[in-house]
Amino acid sequence: MTDFAIQYGEHVLHAHQDGKPVVALESTIISHGLPHPDNLRVAREIEQTVRDNGAVPATIGMIGGQVVVGLDGDQIEHLALAKDVAKLSVRDLAIAAARRADGATTVAATSAIAEAAGIRVFATGGLGGVHREANLTFDESADLTELARTPIVVVCAGVKSILDVGATLERLETLGVSVAGYQTRRFPGFFITDGGFDVDWQLDSPEQVADFIAAREAQGTSTGALVLANPLPTGEQLDPALHDRTLASGLSLLAEENVTGKAVTPFLLSHFHSSTEGKSLEVNIRIILRNSALAARIAAASGKGAAGPVGFSAP
Repeated sequence: MTDFAIQYGEHVLHAHQDGKPVVALESTIISHGLPHPDNLRVAREIEQTVRDNGAVPATIGMIGGQVVVGLDGDQIEHLALAKDVAKLSVRDLAIAAARRADGATTVAATSAIAEAAGIRVFATGGLGGVHREANLTFDESADLTELARTPIVVVCAGVKSILDVGATLERLETLGVSVAGYQTRRFPGFFITDGGFDVDWQLDSPEQVADFIAAREAQGTSTGALVLANPLPTGEQLDPALHDRTLASGLSLLAEENVTGKAVTPFLLSHFHSSTEGKSLEVNIRIILRNSALAARIAAASGKGAAGPVGFSAP
């Protein structure tokens, strides 16, 4: 019978054995978030950024039905180049494994797998959330419900500005997900520094975030994630006027072409890329590199390596 247990890259196994801090990384940015050849180049830059800031990268994905925590270089290249890589949320993992699929993990799936692997810090670009007009479509990302039950620190640039940011913050509050701005009390809007909403809490250093991790574990009262919103400096954001024009035209096209469900986000991100002549792509890359650096510093400050559940084995 096939062994579907999570497998681990050699570098993650060694990190576990040596007690080194580990940062989880998603793989949808490789297969669905960035065009080739930027996807492969940036995937390598992300991992190197984590290393440069004192932690071990663990890019998570599925190869031939096998979930791997800590993809190696060849596996990352495979996901970057393959044409039929599935986009995997949590509900898809077992089905994709049964079909021996190649898959890239979303925020929700990466969070769940990282938690199973004992990894407590995860870097991504922006979260999924409540879609615009969700009162009619009921379209909400599975990221939200997964973060409600997964005690992980997610370093991100807020939620993608193509979504309903205010409604997403309301849902996170209802679901009991902690939200804090990193050195700010304003919630970022992914491409733009200020998404237009306040947050209740601010954390100012990797050490303060490490204290949050320690306090949550000591208190034992919270099972949800911390969304640590790390905004771009204003000088590095997408021009807000350009952002607003592009978003408006993208939403119009979305309605004209009747794009729905999980196709909405890649459709709008592609529109941003083409309409801004690549400026949004440059911003997207800056976001993930900055978040990866901060996540590594948090993991190093907290001393949180992979906890090493039963079943650690190399692929």
